[in-house]
Amino acid sequence: MLDMLMKRRSIRLYQEKKVEEEKVQQLIKAALLSPTAKNIQPWEFLVVTDEGLLEELSKSKNSGSGFMKNAPLGIMVIGDSSKTDVWIEDTAIASTVILLAAEAMGLGACWVQIRERKHNDEVTAEAYIKKLLNLPENKRVEAIISIGYPAEEKAPHKDEELKYDRVYYNQYPEGL
Repeated sequence: MLDMLMKRRSIRLYQEKKVEEEKVQQLIKAALLSPTAKNIQPWEFLVVTDEGLLEELSKSKNSGSGFMKNAPLGIMVIGDSSKTDVWIEDTAIASTVILLAAEAMGLGACWVQIRERKHNDEVTAEAYIKKLLNLPENKRVEAIISIGYPAEEKAPHKDEELKYDRVYYNQYPEGL
């Protein structure tokens, strides 16, 4: 597991190759196995394979989402804010599980933050997506995970890059 975590990187360039339906179903199963507070499961997942819709989603933010148009797959992570006040945490956990499952399957993936981001000066990224997909008010968009076969290679993280100086034992140090 630690080797996989060291190797996992945000991939934004994808091969022109569709993700097999079996792998899509495995990603969904992994997402549905994500832990949630009190097992309320406030998350929902919208699987996007339509090229036109992926292109529209690539315009959801004023920066940081453009690469979605080249991804063969996007999984939108949606939270139902009427079910629990911790939908943000629960959807973030599900997003992480999707990222790790994609890595385990030899796929590349990247988290596209939507919640609290801007589409333009007047409209939030979430409002843009809600209008595009006709989502009800209580459905909140946490993120979109772009997924595909990597068309770029990134070096794994190195142990010496890890921020061990941010780890404390038993008590937070005085003066920090």
